[in-house]
Amino acid sequence: MSDITHVSAAEIARSLAQGEISSVEVTTAYLARMEATEGVLGSFLARSSNALEVAAASDQARSRGETPSALAGVPIAIKDVLCTTDMVTTAGSRILEGWIPPYDATVVTKLRQAGMVALGKTNMDEFAMGSSTEHSGYHVTKNPWDITRAPGGSGGGSAAAVAARQAPVAIGSDTGGSIRQPAAFTGTVGVKPTYGGVSRYGVIALASSLDQVGPVSRTVEDAALLHDVIAGHDPHDSTSIPTPWPSMADAARKGSQAESLAGVRVGIVKQLVGEGISPAVKQRFDQAVDLISAHGGEVVEIDAPHCEYAVAAYYLVLPAEASSNLAKFDSVRFGLRVTPEGNPTVEDVMSATRDQGFGDEVKRRIILGTYALSAGYYDAYYGSAQKVRTLIQRDFAQAFEKVDVLLSPAAPTSAFPLGEKLEDPLAMWAGDLTTIPVNLAGIPGMSIPMGLAEDDGLPTGLQLMAPAYQDARLYELGATLERLITDRDGVMLSMTTPEVI
Repeated sequence: MSDITHVSAAEIARSLAQGEISSVEVTTAYLARMEATEGVLGSFLARSSNALEVAAASDQARSRGETPSALAGVPIAIKDVLCTTDMVTTAGSRILEGWIPPYDATVVTKLRQAGMVALGKTNMDEFAMGSSTEHSGYHVTKNPWDITRAPGGSGGGSAAAVAARQAPVAIGSDTGGSIRQPAAFTGTVGVKPTYGGVSRYGVIALASSLDQVGPVSRTVEDAALLHDVIAGHDPHDSTSIPTPWPSMADAARKGSQAESLAGVRVGIVKQLVGEGISPAVKQRFDQAVDLISAHGGEVVEIDAPHCEYAVAAYYLVLPAEASSNLAKFDSVRFGLRVTPEGNPTVEDVMSATRDQGFGDEVKRRIILGTYALSAGYYDAYYGSAQKVRTLIQRDFAQAFEKVDVLLSPAAPTSAFPLGEKLEDPLAMWAGDLTTIPVNLAGIPGMSIPMGLAEDDGLPTGLQLMAPAYQDARLYELGATLERLITDRDGVMLSMTTPEVI
């Protein structure tokens, strides 16, 4: 194998199983790739100090006949919102600079038990508040396809690392599109599982009723393999679903072998393909819909009228929950502490710490959320937003009575230039108009590459949505569409190496 970083995680796993390569060799190759490209991209906030030792232990376990999972020995990058005992966890914020948690997130524990090799912690918008990774408290991450463009957010670091072959797969978190939108911008695959399908224990909370951890990869099969590792009930998470999950990898393999889409009913949500979608993205989306029809799929238009209010409702629900969750960063128990001169009170220290430790976007959302929760405004703002959320959930429930899956663009545009939207937060927030409804409804969503935009040559993403608990349905159809789009374009976009690096 000439360059192991050019193949999928599934292929790496097969080569490891057949003894054609060792985990140490795979990990060394990815560490070298990180070393060669990280100075340009800025995908990572921390690098593992013992990745090669973990890889060697994986090889030794395999030699004894111990293979804890299909991805044993495969390297992985982890978004810096998940707690790790052997690397700092900052959530992209200066207020947690240098903090090493005393426990692992449940997902991290599962990755370790599966024998995977952590390469490092990826960059992100501070506390996952952002859509470009420009709001990181440390540095900006650049898009591997064009380093003058944003990689998306908040999980731009994970998406950029996978797209640039710094890691074969990664873990992200998705509160309003933070896995799927970066996947669309970087030509990768990103999945937000059903809410409660993956444990949130040990994930630094942004909005507890919206957050969900999921996989980032270069193929649908790779995402499915990683999903199988991290899914499942966790008694430490009160929102975790106590139900067994089918194999997502089996579903993906079944989909990749499907000869047609006959019998598959696909709905196009008209509110998610109209105003705000760029002509280039719309063109690629229409081509994907035509491809589905040409292969026997039944395409119908779906009216989900309350999706029109999703962004407005989301930016009341999320700031309100963020305001509550971030109250714990008070300078007293852990993290940054800034002590003003003189004889400051606890309140003075808390105020100075939060002022210096939080960035502008975090402050903006805390203020908005605190106002929405304040006496006299709770029902008018937060309460009303929750009512809209219920109406959106009903829209989706009615839609899935008619179709098997729903489709929309995963992002309304291709990657925008760095700095373009920093001074216009409303424009930045509007970039999540297609992904936010999925989080509000608690259903699973997936972004797969649907081709390069004709105007700028950058990736675009196709979003698939399924009913709650039907994540496997996404993987089956996603794998089929991945193959059809690849056949159409003559290349699997997610496996294409960006030329700029």
